[in-house]
Amino acid sequence: MTHTSPNETGSTETETDTGLSNTGLKEAEARDELTAAGSQLSTAPQEEAAVGGPTLGVIGWIRWFWRQLTSMRVALILLFLLSLGAIPGSLIPQTSADELKVQTFQKAHPTLTPIYEKLQLFDVYSSVWFSAIYILLFVSLIGCIVPRSWQFIGQLRGRPPGAPGRLTRLPAYTTWRTEAEPEQVREAALAMLKGRRFRAHVVKDAVSAEKGYLREAGNLLFHIALIVMLVAFAWGQLFKSEGGKLIVEGDGFSNTLTQYDDFKSGSLYSSDDLAPFGFTLDSFTGTYEKSGPQRGTPRTFEAAVTYSEAGGKDKKAVIRVNEPLKVRDSKVYLIAHGYAPVVTVKDGRGKVVFHGAVPLLPFDNNITSTGAIKVMDGYRDKNGKKEQLGFQAFFVPTFAGAGKGDMFSQFPALDFPVMALTGYHGDLRVNSGLPQNVYQLDTSKMKQFKVETGTGVAQRMLPGETMTLPDGAGSITFEKDIKEWASFQISQQPGNGLALAGAISAIAGLTGSLFIQRRRVWVRAVRGKDGVTVVEMAGLGRSESAKLPEELAELAVTLNAQAPTAPEPATAEPATAEAEGAEK
Repeated sequence: MTHTSPNETGSTETETDTGLSNTGLKEAEARDELTAAGSQLSTAPQEEAAVGGPTLGVIGWIRWFWRQLTSMRVALILLFLLSLGAIPGSLIPQTSADELKVQTFQKAHPTLTPIYEKLQLFDVYSSVWFSAIYILLFVSLIGCIVPRSWQFIGQLRGRPPGAPGRLTRLPAYTTWRTEAEPEQVREAALAMLKGRRFRAHVVKDAVSAEKGYLREAGNLLFHIALIVMLVAFAWGQLFKSEGGKLIVEGDGFSNTLTQYDDFKSGSLYSSDDLAPFGFTLDSFTGTYEKSGPQRGTPRTFEAAVTYSEAGGKDKKAVIRVNEPLKVRDSKVYLIAHGYAPVVTVKDGRGKVVFHGAVPLLPFDNNITSTGAIKVMDGYRDKNGKKEQLGFQAFFVPTFAGAGKGDMFSQFPALDFPVMALTGYHGDLRVNSGLPQNVYQLDTSKMKQFKVETGTGVAQRMLPGETMTLPDGAGSITFEKDIKEWASFQISQQPGNGLALAGAISAIAGLTGSLFIQRRRVWVRAVRGKDGVTVVEMAGLGRSESAKLPEELAELAVTLNAQAPTAPEPATAEPATAEAEGAEK
């Protein structure tokens, strides 16, 4: 059995017929044969290189633009541009995600802000340029995949092409002589190739076989999965809803628009689509590492809730980080936690004008918190005049101790809670018509109380202590009961499941297109001049692969066992020459 490999010109090293190789006409015929043998190994469209020719008209330019847009090269370029466009959306605060961060960024960067606004960098994913890339990529992928899919279906329904006239010109080639009949060799080759899951059939004097269709199927699956992911992204953006709610222990929430602290939705979302359910925060549990380099790191971070759907029974659940509560199409995530000291405010006559838990917002990892206490109704000063009270609160769950630095918490747990209060009286301007942050005081129309203890304007208090306001203005008590609050995000993302399916399909398709090789094998068996059967085997792949010669050699060994090599005669001609004679 003789094995040959191609040289740089594409012919084999053992080729000896110099007369045929030097004939231009037969060279052209050989090239045509190889082209036919290697046709349809891929569904990629052949690019036409136009040299010269008439000027394109309007229709011609439209066709040219469409061909460029639906080429795989342009689709990859658009996909790369889409990835680049997402970078500023990750690095620059987005209005759709957090308006407060955008406002903070704009105040800190007055020079960059007008430039970013013109480039729509604060709204990347809804900008004109990002939408244009997105739509062009969508059209490009559809225009590229649809014709290739139909072509691939046609290939599946067809059969491998017949063997070229000269198998010696193929990248992998081997030949030997056998005493078996040509028909027997072809039958054995057909059975062997079908047993190896090749699609095979007999064409004239040769067996044609093909394998590796899953490579092109994987390629098409990958690009179809990209379209699915784009559709899922668009669907999710158009129909999504996302809102936040801060809830103190013992309080509840009903999934209606007015209950949210903040709410954002897609342009096609309707408030009627809100799932009818509600829940109550029974308790929050947080434990923290007490020593070592990870001191203060949360170990337990969970909210126990009681929830129910419309008309349903109450159910218990525990919400943890990355373990949301799922109610129909909605998910309730636990995203933050803090403390809500309970305070009682009395006027000068001892009447309680405010009593309740006041959520304070943390601004460091040890939950040092700040906020505002507002008494808007029911308070009268010592002269009976209606006024409003406001207190700026500064709270630490674990105080370092007097004279041990600034008032910042040393640990997130309630080990040594202390609260400092600064009082004001006057007009809170809550009825001015302007939106006001519930955690901040507008002191422009208020006067500050001067207290006898503390710093003169602020007093540091322990649970159970009372700060008496000057001139008989009343008092405020820091109750021993300190509640905790949890912040939840309630979201509906209808495209998440579709996006996950698209991502998994894309990975599967990409794996198939990278690791599966599409190739063709031909086995020719003809009777030589001396009556001995000459067997030729050759292989051709879509791209050069070291595995193709190895696979062909393995097939040849298997077939040689059924059609063993015949002994060479005393004056034997080269096997390739006999094959050439047989072809003639």
